[in-house]
Amino acid sequence: MDFALSEEQQAIFDMAHAFGQENIAPHARNWEAAGEIPKRLWPQIGELGFGGLYVSEAHGGAGLTRLDATLVFEALSMACPSVAAFLSIHNMCARMLDAYASDDLRNRVLPKAISMETLLSYCLTEPGSGSDSAALKTRAERTNDGYQLTGTKAFISGGGYSDAYVVMARTGPDGPKGVSTLYVPDGASGLSFGGLEDKMGWRSQPTRQVQFDACAVPAGNLVGEEGKGFTYAMAGLDGGRLNIAACSLGAAQTALTQTLAYMGERKAFGQPIDQFQALQFRLADMEIELQAARTFLRQAAWKLDQGAPDATKFCAMAKAFVTEAGSKIVNQCLQLHGGYGYLADYGIEKLVRDLRVHEILEGTNEIMRVITARSLLADK
Repeated sequence: MDFALSEEQQAIFDMAHAFGQENIAPHARNWEAAGEIPKRLWPQIGELGFGGLYVSEAHGGAGLTRLDATLVFEALSMACPSVAAFLSIHNMCARMLDAYASDDLRNRVLPKAISMETLLSYCLTEPGSGSDSAALKTRAERTNDGYQLTGTKAFISGGGYSDAYVVMARTGPDGPKGVSTLYVPDGASGLSFGGLEDKMGWRSQPTRQVQFDACAVPAGNLVGEEGKGFTYAMAGLDGGRLNIAACSLGAAQTALTQTLAYMGERKAFGQPIDQFQALQFRLADMEIELQAARTFLRQAAWKLDQGAPDATKFCAMAKAFVTEAGSKIVNQCLQLHGGYGYLADYGIEKLVRDLRVHEILEGTNEIMRVITARSLLADK
C-alpha cells in the first residue's frame, strides 16, 4: 500500500496549482462581483487537457483516473472553488458523452467540449425534484424528427451561459426507467432561461432555471438508449461527488495556510496569537481533520478507479465527510481571523460562502448517509 503520489500525479497537481495561482486566484473576487467567469478562461484550461479529464484517450480526452482528477480539482480550488466546481460539472457531462453517446453525436460535439470551446451544463434537478431526482417531470415526447422537450430545470450552473445542456427528461413511464438523456445546444428553438439566481456562494457561476417550451431536439441528440438516462446520470455522480469533495479540500487547505500566516503576524497581549495554546489546539484539530479528509477522498477515488463493489458507498461517505470537514475548517479559519475574517479583502469569508453548497449538491449529505446506511444494511 503506497500513499505517495507518483511523479506524474505530482506533476498534474503542480500544473493545475500553478495555473490557478497565476490565472484564477488574482481575479476570483472580481469575477464574483461581476457574476460571471470570463469565457476566455476556458480554452486556456482546455489547452491543459482539463476539458476532458477522464474522457478516454481514444476519443481525444486526457484519460486520467478519478484519483488524478481529484488532484486537479483540489489544486484549482486553492485558487477559487467556484471556478473549479464549474469545471467539474463540465467534465461530468463530457464523460457522459464519451461513455454513452453514439459515434455520430460524440464526433459532432465532444472535440469542442474537450477543448472547452463548448461549455456543458448538467440538467437533472427540477423545482419539484431535488433529492428525489427520479421523480422529474420534464418530458420529451417523440416526434417525426426526434423529440419535443417540455419542462423546467432548476439551479443549473451555467444556465444561459453554457453552450449546450445535457438534459435528463422523461420519455417513458414514471420512475427511473422512464428517463432518457438528451443533448440540447444553446439556441435551440423553445429553449429559454429564468432570471439570474442571487446566491450565497459560487457567485461567479451564473445560475438560472433552464426552460423548455416544446423545444425541438433531433433524434441524433439522444445520448445512449432511451430509458437509460437515469443510470447514466447516477454513474456520473460518483465521480462528481469526489470532485466536489476535492474542491472543499483545496479551499480548506488555502484557508488554513492563510490562517497560519495571519496568526504569526497578528499580535495580542504582547505576542503573536499562534503562541496561545488554546489556538494552537484549534490549528492542530484543523490539520488532523484536513489530512484525514485527504486520505479518505483518495481512498474513495482509488476504489472508483478499481471498480470496487463498494465504490459508490465510499464516494458517498467521502463526499459527506470531506465537504463537512471543509466547511468546518474554513469557518474556524474565519473565527481565528477575528473581525478581519469577515472582510472580503482577506478572502476567507468567500470560502465560507462558496463551500456551504458543497454539502447540498451532487446529492445532499443526508442522501450520502442514506446510501451509506443502505449499503451497511444490505451487507449484514
